[in-house]
Order: sequence, then C-alpha cells, then structure tokens
Amino acid sequence: QVQLAESGGGLVQAGGSLRLSCAASGRTFSNYAMGWFRQAPGKEREFVAAISGVGTTNYADSVKGRFTISRDNAKNTLYLQMNSLKPSDTAVYYCAARASVGVYYTPTYYNYWGQGTQVTASS
Repeated sequence: QVQLAESGGGLVQAGGSLRLSCAASGRTFSNYAMGWFRQAPGKEREFVAAISGVGTTNYADSVKGRFTISRDNAKNTLYLQMNSLKPSDTAVYYCAARASVGVYYTPTYYNYWGQGTQVTASS
C-alpha cells in the first residue's frame, strides 16, 4: 500500500510557473506507475500526465510542451513542473499511483490517490 501527499499548489498569474510535488510512503516507489490528474469545478477529473517506474512519460495534449512530469525514486517523490500557466489550468491537482509497470491515462486504473492541491492561474 502507498500513501500520497501533494504540495506546491497556489495562486499564480497567467504565464507563471509552479512545481507540484507528491511524496509517497513505502519502500517500492519505483514499482509504481504514477500520474497527475486535475479536476475543475463542475467538470470530470481529467488526465494531465503519467510516468512509468523507469521514466516513460505521456501528456495530455492541453499541457504538452508546457508541463513536465518527473520522478525521483530515491526520494519517493513525483513532480509536475508547470510553465506558461493559463486560467484554463485552474483546478485541484491530484497525484495517483498504481502498482504496475506502464503508463496509464484513465483515473479508474489507479488504486491510490492523494488529497489534492489547488492551482489557480489568474488572468
């Protein structure tokens, strides 16, 4: 089992940057596929980015070229660097984990979730 805790959210002007972190408990972090999702008020939770245990990545088209997902397996930490933020990026951001190899885009594939961190990009 793994527990996840996000941090790094906040309020930023459009065009600015934030880096989210997700600290994971447990000793086998490298065995987990990880993902970032977001949910805006009144909308479904949507895929942002995902990374496998060995670093294979994939991104939603809406964030490609602006966001970068990475992980430090020695520190049991997942990151999301967000640049050129837009008001449409405003949402609660969640990290998620699945005890598996691969890259997963669907929320239902993930077994473990953090509590979320609010990101607001103002115009």
